[in-house]
Formats: sequence, C-alpha cells, structure tokens
Amino acid sequence: MKTPIKSSLLLVMLWAVLALPLSAATPTARPEEVGLSSERLRRITELMERHIGAGSFSGAVTLVARHGRIAHFEAHGLMDREAKKPMAKDAMFRIMSMTKPVVGVGILMLMEEGKVRLTDPVSKFLPEYKGLKVAVAQQVGRASGAAASPAEAPFYTVPADREITIRDLLTHTSGLMSGGPFSTREGRKVAVKGKESLADYLPRLGNVPIDFQPGTRWAYSAQAGFDVLVRIVELASGQPFDRFAKQRIFDPLGMKDTFFYPAEGNPRMATLYRKTDKGLERTPNPNFMNGVYFSGGGGLFTTAEDYLQFALMLMNNGQLNGARLLSPRLVELMASPFISADTPGRAAGEAFGLSVRVVTDPTARNTFLSKGSFGWSGAYGTHFWVDQKEQLVAILMTQTANNEARGDFENMVMQSIVGAPTGGPQTN
Repeated sequence: MKTPIKSSLLLVMLWAVLALPLSAATPTARPEEVGLSSERLRRITELMERHIGAGSFSGAVTLVARHGRIAHFEAHGLMDREAKKPMAKDAMFRIMSMTKPVVGVGILMLMEEGKVRLTDPVSKFLPEYKGLKVAVAQQVGRASGAAASPAEAPFYTVPADREITIRDLLTHTSGLMSGGPFSTREGRKVAVKGKESLADYLPRLGNVPIDFQPGTRWAYSAQAGFDVLVRIVELASGQPFDRFAKQRIFDPLGMKDTFFYPAEGNPRMATLYRKTDKGLERTPNPNFMNGVYFSGGGGLFTTAEDYLQFALMLMNNGQLNGARLLSPRLVELMASPFISADTPGRAAGEAFGLSVRVVTDPTARNTFLSKGSFGWSGAYGTHFWVDQKEQLVAILMTQTANNEARGDFENMVMQSIVGAPTGGPQTN
C-alpha cells in the first residue's frame, strides 16, 4: 500500500511532467508516401546551391511537409561565412515580418474570447490614436521652387474620415507608417530610443500623420501597425506579449525555440548579412531588438521546424497534436480575401487576409501556388505558405534580403507534387 507521502510525490512529479512544454517533433515520410517526387525535390537543393554560389545569401534551411509529415528538410551553405560554419537544420533565424501572422493569431484568439472586435477603433485601447490626421502633399509652384525630393516636400494635414480599426491594422489599410514620405520623415522624430518598450513608444506615434484615408488603399506598414496590435493584445489579455505568445501559442504547439530575444552569443544563431557591391557583409540586429520591445512587425527568432508547428496548426484548421488555438471558422476568416487583389497597392492575383497574403488568381500572380494558399515573408529572406488544398506547408529560412529566391522556391516545391497525399487531413 502506497503511503500518503509517496502518493503526493508521484502526483507532484506527474503534474511537473504535464506542465512541461511539448517539443516540436514532426513525423517524417518518404516523399513518395505523401505524393511528392524525391527526384524533383532535389531541385530545391540545386536551387539553393545556385543562389549561394551567386552570392544571394550564405546559407539556407528549406522544409516541405505534406499531410503533416516532413518530406524534405535540408540545410544548405554556411550559417557563418567568416567562421566557415555549416548551416544547421536547427539554426535560429530572425524571421522579421513572419512574426505578423503570429500576432494575427493572437488577435483572433482574443476575438474568439470576445475581448477584441475587428471593428474596434484602435483608440479604444490607445486613446492617443483618436483624431489622427492624414498627410497631404502641398503643391509647390515653379516660381517658389520645388522641394529637392518627396522626403523634403512640404505637406499639410486634414482630419481622417474615420478612426483606424483593428481590421485596418491586420490588413495594412490603416496608413499608419505605411512608407509614405511624410509619415517616414515625421516617424524618425519619434523613433524608439534605447531600452524603450511598446508602452513607451507607441503613444508618441499617435502624433505622426497617417499616409492616406483609412481603408482607401493597401500599403505595407512594415512595423508600426503590428506593433500596435501587439500592444492591443497586451492590454486586452493583461499579459506582456512575450508571455502571452509563449503560454498561448508557442508552448501548446511545442515551439521550444521561438523567442523575441534569445541570449547573445547563441551558437545556433545564423549570421545576418546584407548584399553589397563587394559581396555579403555582416550586419547587426535592428535597434528595436533590445530585449524589452516586443515588435509584432518583426521581432521573433525561431527555427524552421518550430515555425512549421505554427504553420501546421493553420493548415489543420486551428489545432495540432491535441492543442486547439483557433476554431476552423477563424482560420478560414484569417485566410479570406478581406482586401481584394484589385485594391490599389495590391499585387496582381494576390489579395490580403488578416495578417497573411492570399493567392486568389495563380495565373495573374504568375505562380505555381494553389488558389487559396496563404502565408507571408520576412525582410531577411524568410518565407512560408500554407496550401490547404494540397495539404502542404513549405518554409524557406535565410538571413539576407532576397525576393527572387522566394518565387523560385515556391516553384521548386510545387513542381515536386506528383500525386495526392495518402489519407485525409490530420485530425488529432
């Protein structure tokens, strides 16, 4: 007969084990088992070797999963050129704007809980964003002399027709720091300083004029829009976003290698490079990666296999390995074309959903991707998409800006599909 003390100890140990985060351990398959061609997948390796040889980037990790199983997972080139350190499959990458879909999921989770609505004005959470002004270029006559460049041109402001909403931020139709010359110029005056947090910085941004009337066009808000969304998650949930993301997204999905600011000197960190006329050149982290500023626009570090767990959850309509983050209806909503491809500013054949691009016309986009595929990319060459029709997820990780490689990678993945995957969608 067990003593009460021994029973208590066993119970404590059991709870301790259950409390540990799951580890990302995606099953693998031979390509042919999931309707892919081994021979054709080798073209991905050849593609990466060509780009590395041409100096597009120093190294990469590529991953393709179908029907919830990894069929291709390879490391290419070097993660540190100077040290001649080979790229590793578990290398960590600065995924920049691939952070945005994670933030989008956080917002959708709070929507399901009734704490946030798509139609909520941002000022409901951040009063400084009530009464925003829109920047308008001031016409300068020839007699008085034209400004030397748009960044130096004079402008005036008019009141916004309406307040910007959470939907506007998720779909990049808010005009908030969307690359216009006047917002860019004024934004520099209130930029993040030192060890400031979102709570320190974002109120100042309410004084910067937006680039156009809300909802009238699509223009990418590279950082500010999703930084504001992160702050909204913090205020609506009562948690700092790094803690919210860990407890509500990363731990349930077994994403053990995903952080906002991993320790300096991490040996698994891929070196960041920029392309110059003289070749690849090492470059430092952006200044907003300061340990306390949780940028929704581009602050996360992760590995290819970790991010795969997030993408598989979306492919599987909101759940993975028994953990449900979203209902199927909310995933469908996320990947719906809220902003049509013919909206001013959008690319041909490519609509925009809630934090993700959505392929609506593969022919117009000149792409091999299926209609309905969705995903996003990062400034340093990272890229992913989810194809629910083909039950496929693909991820490219590099650390040098390169748009050309993304399209090439898409084509190499899609041309490897030669049959239907065995079985149906993952339901566990």
